[in-house]
Amino acid sequence: QRKHQEIRAMRSQLKKIEDLGAAMEEALILDNKYTEHSTVGLAQQWDQLDQLGMRMQHNLEQQIQARNTTGVTEEALKEFSMMFKHFDKDKFGRLNHQEFKSCLRSLGYDLPMVEEGEPDPEFESILDTVDPNRDGHVSLQEYMAFMISRETENVKSSEEIESAFRALSSEGKPYVTKEELYQNLTREQADYCISHMKPYMDGKGRELPSAYDYIEFTRSLFVN
Repeated sequence: QRKHQEIRAMRSQLKKIEDLGAAMEEALILDNKYTEHSTVGLAQQWDQLDQLGMRMQHNLEQQIQARNTTGVTEEALKEFSMMFKHFDKDKFGRLNHQEFKSCLRSLGYDLPMVEEGEPDPEFESILDTVDPNRDGHVSLQEYMAFMISRETENVKSSEEIESAFRALSSEGKPYVTKEELYQNLTREQADYCISHMKPYMDGKGRELPSAYDYIEFTRSLFVN
């Protein structure tokens, strides 16, 4: 955000160049031997940079929201981003369909090998999501949205998650203990729950030791 604001503040300098360019035209100076740039070209490049800044902010906000509300780990988001950059050979911020397919395979997707020109229904169904208009490219934003949705597609409802936690909790209590979390989940999952769950408060407002409120935690995941 700070870098984007710096870029926007430079617009005033571009205005100076545009004013100088207009003065040169009035003076019929149409060739400038001191630069290969034109006023129009600089304005277009500035607009592109401004658009890029907005897209990057949106993409990062999307990733932050995914990390905070869906439980997609920061490590997973980094891996998605790193793989995209690896296959984006020309650094245009987009993958063609073949690069996208190779990227998915590197992330563990078991896509069948097909001959060129042969139908590929499994990959086509993925393209229906990320490139429905078939412009031939998948942007970083489209790619990250797809990967995040795949990470969370098995999550159906808060009620299902609540039921799963209730099953972990002995006697179906409205809270789950630290011990129960580590006994039934992976260490990473249990660490995530403990760092994001609030301590459980009983009816009198007292905090129970090593007890976590899974109901409030689960519902907070589905706020959006």
